[in-house]
Amino acid sequence: MSKVWIIASHEYIVNVRRIGFIFVTLLFPALGVIGLVIGALFGGQATKLLNSQFTPQARQAGIVDHSGFYTPIPAQFASRFIAFPDEATAKAALLSDKIGSFVVIPSDYLATGKITNYTQAGFSNITNDDPNLLRAFLVNGLLAGKVDPAYLARASKPADSTLVTLDSTGKPTTGVGLAIIAGFVAPYFFSIMLFIAVFSSSGYLLRSIADEKETRVIEIVLSSVSPPELLAGKVIGLGALGLTQVTIWLLSSFVLSGGLGAIAAGAVLVLNPGNFLLAALYFLLGYLLFGTIMATAGALGTNPRESQQLAGIFSFAAAIPWFFAGILFTNPNAPIARALSIFPLTAPTTMMLRLPLGGVPAIDIIASLIVLLISIPVVIWAGARIFRVGLLMYGKRASVKEIVSALKSA
Repeated sequence: MSKVWIIASHEYIVNVRRIGFIFVTLLFPALGVIGLVIGALFGGQATKLLNSQFTPQARQAGIVDHSGFYTPIPAQFASRFIAFPDEATAKAALLSDKIGSFVVIPSDYLATGKITNYTQAGFSNITNDDPNLLRAFLVNGLLAGKVDPAYLARASKPADSTLVTLDSTGKPTTGVGLAIIAGFVAPYFFSIMLFIAVFSSSGYLLRSIADEKETRVIEIVLSSVSPPELLAGKVIGLGALGLTQVTIWLLSSFVLSGGLGAIAAGAVLVLNPGNFLLAALYFLLGYLLFGTIMATAGALGTNPRESQQLAGIFSFAAAIPWFFAGILFTNPNAPIARALSIFPLTAPTTMMLRLPLGGVPAIDIIASLIVLLISIPVVIWAGARIFRVGLLMYGKRASVKEIVSALKSA
């Protein structure tokens, strides 16, 4: 065991001094400091620029009224709606960009409630209209002068809702915003951290093994340690390197946010400890699983580039749940979501995406944890043997037959 820690400490100390590691690690805090300086010196101008770039321009909408309820346009809506006598005139105004859209209200609107909304092609044009404003306009035309103004105002905006979240005992929680962070953001944060920690450290892991193999230094190393000890030492040492990088980024974000990040982290742990602990557990298990796989891939490649290509297959597998994020958001208990939760390579990310959505069956959580707890020892066992086969192969990649033979002879 002492040899494992010697290898781990050596890998950590050597790589933590690399210029590339120091540059990437300090890049995030440096960008944060630059952002704070720009915000302090040019805050007003920067805000105006961002608003001008990202705030959609409010444009008037045309109204073609065949029902007689909506012309002339009431004064309170005159800044957003303009009347046209017919569809042809409104269409000409739309095509010449004088208006953003126009609505045709038919003569039988009172009986059918049907209207037709015209706009130009393009996502920004489709999403530019405010449905709440159009609703208020339509309600006003029907009820103005016929009901009490207070009823008219309430019919135009029937609800101003307040969100109340309940804890496990049915009592309202304090701090709705923090509760949302605790229940929704934390697991997503852990899933992103899994990618950063595993796949940033895997780059160093792959390069270390592939370089030592290519320069034949690995032969000297193997004269003193066994392949399993070398594998374990590199996974621990270079994994700690990735976690160091992530920790520095987290601490810098807490400092640069004026402590808000630390408050949010505390809220996550206090308000929703179940999700927090499960996400942390999936993070740890996913890290162990992928760390071993990446080290094994590094040994199988004939050069650093080939090792990265082999590791990319597993990186893609880990990212698969994000491709189904739309399904997970809509129905977190869909069959495909449950299937991804029990496949080892996708289980950590899938479960971290499903947890904040609530209603995940306990059987899914238990099954995914059991699968991971079984898979990790198997991957370590198989990885050590494949690692041993691939280390001393130069100029060729181990074939499937050779890998199977190594596993059988274990």
